[in-house]
Amino acid sequence: MEAQGLDFTYDPESRSLVASFTPEAGVAPPTIDVPWLEERIAELGHGALRRNAAALGVLADSIKGARPVAALAVAEAVDAKAEVSVAGDKMAAFLSITPPQGGAPIDDAAIRRALAQQGVTTGIRESAIAQALALGQADNLLIAEGRAPVHGEDGRIEVLVPESRSRVPQVNEKGLMDYRNLGEILTVHAGQAVMQRIPATPGTPGETVSGAVIPALAGKETMFSPNLSGVAPDPADPNKLAAAITGQPVRTREGVIVEPTYTVNEVTINSGNIDFDGAVTVKGDVQAGMTIRASGDIEIGGTVEAAVIVAGGDIVIKGGAIGAGGRKDAQGNEIPSYIQCGGSFTATYVQQAKVEAGDSIFIDDVAMQSNLIAINQIVVGHKQRGHIIGGRAQATLLVKAKVIGSGAHIGTRIDIGLDPKLRAQQQRLVLHRQQVEEQLAQVVKLLELAAKLPERVPPETLKRARITRESLLRTLTRLGEEETLLQEQLRLAQNAKVIAEQAVYEGMEVHCGLLHYAVVGDKPHGLQVRVAEGALEADQLARGKS
Repeated sequence: MEAQGLDFTYDPESRSLVASFTPEAGVAPPTIDVPWLEERIAELGHGALRRNAAALGVLADSIKGARPVAALAVAEAVDAKAEVSVAGDKMAAFLSITPPQGGAPIDDAAIRRALAQQGVTTGIRESAIAQALALGQADNLLIAEGRAPVHGEDGRIEVLVPESRSRVPQVNEKGLMDYRNLGEILTVHAGQAVMQRIPATPGTPGETVSGAVIPALAGKETMFSPNLSGVAPDPADPNKLAAAITGQPVRTREGVIVEPTYTVNEVTINSGNIDFDGAVTVKGDVQAGMTIRASGDIEIGGTVEAAVIVAGGDIVIKGGAIGAGGRKDAQGNEIPSYIQCGGSFTATYVQQAKVEAGDSIFIDDVAMQSNLIAINQIVVGHKQRGHIIGGRAQATLLVKAKVIGSGAHIGTRIDIGLDPKLRAQQQRLVLHRQQVEEQLAQVVKLLELAAKLPERVPPETLKRARITRESLLRTLTRLGEEETLLQEQLRLAQNAKVIAEQAVYEGMEVHCGLLHYAVVGDKPHGLQVRVAEGALEADQLARGKS
């Protein structure tokens, strides 16, 4: 179909497509409509322009009515358009792009202008802009994000010691599992950090897409509880608590305390052996075959049966101690059973036991067929019977009991006086002192030579010699103090004695070095044996007197 007199012209200045129509006389107007006009525009190469539907309607009606039309804009070139919308909380911005209609495609500057118009200045996603430019379109694309505030973390307390140490059976030297040895008990030493305070943080402020600051909430501080025992602030770090004593760390609801004593209900194969750097308290019994070692005191509320008990301090057994009595295990090995302490030993009774104390031994009821060794004294009997029956008791100063021996005349040996260990210690001290004196004499000769002929002794040698002299003098002073103390102990040993307050029976023998005294016949009124004029003398006691 043709429409004579219809013309389309594109006006670059107005960027519009202008239509004109001049009807021809004597020619019937063509029957056209808007779709036909749109097809004609497209055929002319202007299909990308945005149509003016109203103007096209007017043009179609005018052509059908043979009415002239002059310069009617029916389409226009429209550039792509960027629109930015901002969320109500100002934490996000979104980009939408209207595609061009015969105009310029979207460009970076247009997007930037749209952002600026909405006040979006921060959190702009450059990758989203690049994506929109590459596609030439966008539909509610996230173009900018605000930064939410990071609120501060609350302060907290961190425990620096493990909650518990796995105690499992250990492999012994024969490659077998030792179900009594469950490994070491967790111990901390004075000065070792047990807790750390992590301070609260202030947080990081946030920011809206328009650059407004969103404040952050600071975390809440937390402090160490004032009710924690056995710990103290670390002088090097106020945010740490350190053990004030050596002991066992125990977790509580308020943190960690350090107890100087390791406490257990009983010592059996279930609890395992105990090896603790500190004091140990056992509320109940110690089962046969078990071992307790402690650098401090050991207190046992029940009885001890054929076990190994070693303490650096005192040992108190509120019940009694029963040794292995030479019994052997299934492999024919003698069952280890002995008690040693650096201080004093106290128990209600001992039977077939080996006890060695660095100070004294106190037994209330009876010591039967036991081997007792104390540096100072052994006293048996307080509120109960106070019998020493059989075995051996050795002390430097005193062995005292209510009754020694028995009516069955069981052999009972008592050793008093000079302790071989003390004599050996004295000999070692004398030898050591002599060696130090010889070294000092050599150093003094060197210093005298330097005083007379200074050019023959290098300055560095002279300096070392003076330091050595001071060190040797301090050593001699210390050795002298030790010798004095030891001589006092040896002097006291010369007054050693054995006292049976109520009775002593035939079968008791007293030894003091090479001296020997044997009881002949029972002494129902008690007896005292002492060193006098190079011999052991016995004096019968009046009943009830010592």
